[in-house]
Amino acid sequence: MDIATIGGIIGAFVLIIIAMVLGGSPLAFVDAPSVLIVLGGTFAVTMSCFSLPEMFGAGKVITKSMFNNGQNPSDAAGRILELADSARKEGLLNIQATIDDLEGEPFLHKGLMMVVDGTPGEEVEKIMRQDIQATASRHTQGAGILRKAAEVSPAMGLIGTLVGLVQMLGNLDDPSTIGPSMAIALLTTFYGAVLANVVFSPLASKLERNSAEELMTRSIYLLGTTSIGRQENPRRLETQINTILPPAKRVQYFD
Repeated sequence: MDIATIGGIIGAFVLIIIAMVLGGSPLAFVDAPSVLIVLGGTFAVTMSCFSLPEMFGAGKVITKSMFNNGQNPSDAAGRILELADSARKEGLLNIQATIDDLEGEPFLHKGLMMVVDGTPGEEVEKIMRQDIQATASRHTQGAGILRKAAEVSPAMGLIGTLVGLVQMLGNLDDPSTIGPSMAIALLTTFYGAVLANVVFSPLASKLERNSAEELMTRSIYLLGTTSIGRQENPRRLETQINTILPPAKRVQYFD
């Protein structure tokens, strides 16, 4: 579980709730019509911008982003260099058992299995690059849906505010309706701001950050797989990997 994401969002909500309790009754911030306008309206408008399969697919990507930290690119570099070193010393066919242990890393496992099966290096690289592009497209789409929801929710809050003001102004002769109408007017703006800035925008940023790390990890696996297939010196692979890793995460496997 990604503690930073879950803890950050929960912590923000806890602070907001504490402020509600200290300032008066928290039940004053609960209003069903406001929830319907903001939550329902945000979902409906966001869904109108995308297809249903895209929405459900983004849900899986977002869930993975919340509950999975992903692999550190430096750890991925160390793993692929260890595999390359073993393949260089023992021969490619002799690391079959090691490859079978990589089923938890389907991208790397698939690439190495193609190499072991004798698939031409150009075809292996092409397939793996297409996989990377598809993954990047899914992540971009998921972040785009979250960004759109963050953009729509404050707008739905503003619409709810206008609805509440119209209801209030239309019933000034009945004082009992002023309170509920003002609640809708103010709470929809509140709900929209909270959803956009506490939920959707942070999740979009975390998804983009995790996506960048995952794509870097897959690029490392791509370099390593093609290098193993060409039976290159692992030291050369280490140099190639360090060209795409940031300075703080560069590895020194053979030193």
